[in-house]
Amino acid sequence: MAASTFKRGLRLPARKHATEGKPVELVPAPRRVVIPIHQHFGAPNKSLIGIGDRVVRGQKIAGAESPGLMTVPVHASISGVVKKIEPRTQSNNTVGLCIIIEAEDGAEQTADILMPPLDFLSCTREEALSRIREAGILGMGGAGFPAHVKLSPPPEKPIDIIIADGAECEPYLTTDEAAMTEKPHLLVQGLAIVMKITGVNRAIIGMEDNKRKLIPMIEQELRLGNIPGDISIGLCRTRYPQGGEKMLISALTGREVPSGGLPMDAGCIVQNVGTLIAIAEAFTLGKPLIDRDLTVSGGACKTPKNIRAPIGTLLADLPKAFMDIDYDRLAKILYGGPMMGAAVPSLEVPVQKNTSGIILMTREETIADLEGPCIRCCRCVRNCPCRLSPVIMNNSLEAGDLAYAVKAGLMDCIECGSCTYMCPARIKLVQRFRIGKQRLRMKQQADAARAAVAARAAAPVKN
Repeated sequence: MAASTFKRGLRLPARKHATEGKPVELVPAPRRVVIPIHQHFGAPNKSLIGIGDRVVRGQKIAGAESPGLMTVPVHASISGVVKKIEPRTQSNNTVGLCIIIEAEDGAEQTADILMPPLDFLSCTREEALSRIREAGILGMGGAGFPAHVKLSPPPEKPIDIIIADGAECEPYLTTDEAAMTEKPHLLVQGLAIVMKITGVNRAIIGMEDNKRKLIPMIEQELRLGNIPGDISIGLCRTRYPQGGEKMLISALTGREVPSGGLPMDAGCIVQNVGTLIAIAEAFTLGKPLIDRDLTVSGGACKTPKNIRAPIGTLLADLPKAFMDIDYDRLAKILYGGPMMGAAVPSLEVPVQKNTSGIILMTREETIADLEGPCIRCCRCVRNCPCRLSPVIMNNSLEAGDLAYAVKAGLMDCIECGSCTYMCPARIKLVQRFRIGKQRLRMKQQADAARAAVAARAAAPVKN
């Protein structure tokens, strides 16, 4: 099977050898969890319980403040008592309201609260989407976009291809590979559910060619599953950031997502393989998203492995068998991969629904050089997978010209880090682009507020 790819991008050291091929090990239930009530991209949640309440694993503890499409609920990942509801640092380095649950000493283990199984073949589309939403499922590849929203494209955006994203192009991370190895039947079933919901008859399971050995077992599940429709496996070259939606669509279909557009503008829906497996579990088991598979690795980790931990588990609370740290060598703690992940300040940061890995890096694995002046070498341009001009975007932001930065492609940047990785001057381009996007959103909000005030002032006064 020939492997396809996209233009530009990088060939990075994989550094997956420490956990590649290792099974997913179940972490014992921690004594406490810190669960952020808002973990998705969209409208905020509010707490549905109070301090002192007893909760059961699987119970809904946070949900939408008002009816809205862009929300998913949050569930308790252990049984216990709510001790605190307070702001805590989250994995994206923002401070958000969290629910702290502690297990009770000597309390009997209560059965998980599960929803009744739902037959996706006989239920309605609305019932299926409601199940995905009520299970709290969001994109587990990192973005945290509500899964039910992605599966509800507007009528004017017809979809004809579903893509299962199993590329896992970030160095160190192997959790998607482990999931496809251990749960290929759930991957295929999740794909069948998504195809039924969207009415799409063609799907592609995309993976990089360093996972070629998984093809036979997935093909066997496709035969045993007897899924209606055309499901194939698309092999891509091992190249970063092959797992990005736009790159995967380009490599597997030859289509181009337009500037400012989404995969639906190219007739595609892309779902991470972990998300598809969670969808299958929500239907077959009635299980909400309360556990997360992730890779624990890095040069300062003495016990690299793939683990499954309850949502809200603190890095500091992981047993030594699952997280033995060489503190003498530890230089940086990353949540996510080394290219797109976020460095966190301490071990008191909870695992969230979109936490794909925890990387404990040594000084040799990190780049801590001071920034130098741009030498106009254009390596950032030559390697940008989105074919943007990072040097122009950066110059525009330095000059305070947000409009020109947007014109140069600021909002099309996927923040993959390729430009920062290749910059000989060690300019932190991605961080600057993230700040630029924040400034733009703040400006848009301020402009909208001023426009609303002006509209109210110009409105005729009613007697």
